[in-house]
Amino acid sequence: MLQTLYQVPEYKEELIYPAVCKMMEGLGIAQDIRPGLKVAIKPNLVMAKSPAYPVTTHPFVIKAVARWLREQGVEDIVLAESSGGLYNSEYMKNVYHVCGLRQLEPEVKLNMDFSAKTVNCPGGFSNHSFHIITPILEADYVINICKLKTHAMTGYSGGIKNLFGTIPGLEKPQMHYRWPDIQDFSRMLLELAQTVNPQLTVIDAIDAMEGNGPTGGSSHPLGLLLGARDFYTQDYFAAGLMGLDPMKIEMIRQAVEKGLAKPDEIELTGDPVPENLTPFQLPDTHKLDFTGAFPKFLQKPVAFLGGKLFKSYPQLNRELCVGCGKCAESCPAHIIKIENKKAKFRRKGCISCFCCQEMCPMKAISVKKAL
Repeated sequence: MLQTLYQVPEYKEELIYPAVCKMMEGLGIAQDIRPGLKVAIKPNLVMAKSPAYPVTTHPFVIKAVARWLREQGVEDIVLAESSGGLYNSEYMKNVYHVCGLRQLEPEVKLNMDFSAKTVNCPGGFSNHSFHIITPILEADYVINICKLKTHAMTGYSGGIKNLFGTIPGLEKPQMHYRWPDIQDFSRMLLELAQTVNPQLTVIDAIDAMEGNGPTGGSSHPLGLLLGARDFYTQDYFAAGLMGLDPMKIEMIRQAVEKGLAKPDEIELTGDPVPENLTPFQLPDTHKLDFTGAFPKFLQKPVAFLGGKLFKSYPQLNRELCVGCGKCAESCPAHIIKIENKKAKFRRKGCISCFCCQEMCPMKAISVKKAL
């Protein structure tokens, strides 16, 4: 697998665009491109947040990719994403505005088609079908531009996880409720990734996120842009750059076991990996992992018992809560209510997906262990 890596120290167009050009050349993307091609760019726009924070894909990275496409004669470029909340005109217009994406127009069309279509899956998949946003399905070529982050539920967020944003709006919490176990949820993500199957994945790691990602963490700049056709192996590689053990990230482990990720075949091109990389801080949900101290045959039962005793639950800081209702809106188990302008949680029924923490704009939700 050819993995391109370029050092880009900061978000400046004059630095990002040359790196994108080298990336496209190194991967031979020009061979895929022709005038008249319909291209969909899938960024990470998990919530309405300024690009000054490492929460969403930076608009300069999207702009550089779109500029390169237009120079190849591609004119039909749409930015397609379903954020963590509602999937409608009013909600997405605000997301586009706050995330700084209006500057992409008219070179990039910001999607205003909020329909979705059902796509049947191959035999053998646990999911018989997926409901996917229309512009992704109508594109001839999909470019996945994600943000490198740690993640409270999955541990890591990159190319595979970013494709969860092709599921429309509040159908995403339904998927969490259907697959509450991390093994099952990760399998669903891999099946969705195989269904969408983007032709190119770019990872924005110029400024990445550590800690309580995907929205409540802190900045951890890597000064890197990564590009690959094989995003499964790319995620393995990128997790390693963060100081994570890729085989402890369930979706990556499954990708390796299924033969989707091939870490032994990584061929790095571009710039060398910086020598001064430091490990990323883990999310609070992943800090208590003691299974590695046990023999391999005991790790699964220990993890099962530990999961019961040390299960994580969301905890509200009432002083920070403003009663906006984003947590209740995103809760797949519907156990959160807004009372007296404050969120109120019920532990019974909680599946510990931390969608509430992910969508809280005030960082008012933290992690509490049962024991």
